[in-house]
Amino acid sequence: MAVLVSVLAAAMAVVSPMTGAADPEVFVGGQFRAAGGGAHQAVTFDAKAIPSGSRVTVVESPGAGTTRVELRLDGVQPNRTFGAHVHTQPCGSTPEASGPHYQNVKDPQQPSTDPAYANPLNEVWLDFTTDARGGAHSSATVAWRFRPGEARSVVIHDHATDTTPGHAGTAGARLACVNVPFS
Repeated sequence: MAVLVSVLAAAMAVVSPMTGAADPEVFVGGQFRAAGGGAHQAVTFDAKAIPSGSRVTVVESPGAGTTRVELRLDGVQPNRTFGAHVHTQPCGSTPEASGPHYQNVKDPQQPSTDPAYANPLNEVWLDFTTDARGGAHSSATVAWRFRPGEARSVVIHDHATDTTPGHAGTAGARLACVNVPFS
């Protein structure tokens, strides 16, 4: 089945109307490692929620004026809801290093908590709930493409994303981060 899905995905590659070239998928997979131990693809700041050795996969699938991002996790804290978003900077040795959420239309007021900007149509929200084994899958499709070099990571947060005015887009502490070279 997985081979069939891969073959179908390859057959459905999007052709850019400007160049005629296929827009490639971006695929990142790895294991979380404790922050501060050197440069890692994926770092954890909370070993209870996101243990070292737990696995993460992020796939970006660009389309004609759209972007789909998929997030898969294995071995994280079971039976728990987390928030997750695309951020503007790469992961670093501190949770704050990944910068704010990527926004298609940037809120002039930062940090952004205005629902006109902090919403799942203007940002990539990948909230998920883990199963009894600590596995989860989430995806989001937005009607725009990332600006080159401005989307650099996916951050996993403490709880589901808030949507109320004054708190919109917030999801608590940054628990983990994975570097992704979004196209």
